[in-house]
Amino acid sequence: MAKYSFEFKRMVVNEYLSGQGGWNYLSQKYNLTRSHIQRWVSNYRRFGEEGLRRSRQKQDYTFEFKLNVVELYLSSELSYQELALQVGMTEPATINRWVQDYRAAGPEALKPKKKGRKRTMDKEKIIREIENGDSENQKELLKQLQEENLRLRIENAFLKEARRLRLEEEALQRKQRESSTASEENSN
Repeated sequence: MAKYSFEFKRMVVNEYLSGQGGWNYLSQKYNLTRSHIQRWVSNYRRFGEEGLRRSRQKQDYTFEFKLNVVELYLSSELSYQELALQVGMTEPATINRWVQDYRAAGPEALKPKKKGRKRTMDKEKIIREIENGDSENQKELLKQLQEENLRLRIENAFLKEARRLRLEEEALQRKQRESSTASEENSN
């Protein structure tokens, strides 16, 4: 989707509100979809000029807020645009994404996800935390260590199995080469 400047959006909205053209006329004049203009006008009416500005900050929403919005959408006849305006959001596509995620994976899909790769624990840090930590901290540390240990065991078992399969395949190929060499010698 093209990014439109604040000034351009304001000009289109002002033309619509001053009666210089309707949805269809303005969409043809500026080569826009009708829904763009409708969204801009709705956002302008609800939030003023701030509704037309692109937010440069990533807005984080709580799990409870997302779940509430999704349940509100599913239980009402509101469109994404109407619901976004009702809950104070300027971008209805965000609600659409939440609803799709919710339908695909349930409420868990709306929970925040940790970013990046999980860090392995540093031995010195482990020793320090065990010596200095409280019992709750130690329980959490123990849980992390158990999870890492399990992950490493699984990885180790996978690598061993992959090596075993590779060795078996090499042995089979060696046998096939030997038998084809032997059959060639017998035919001569």
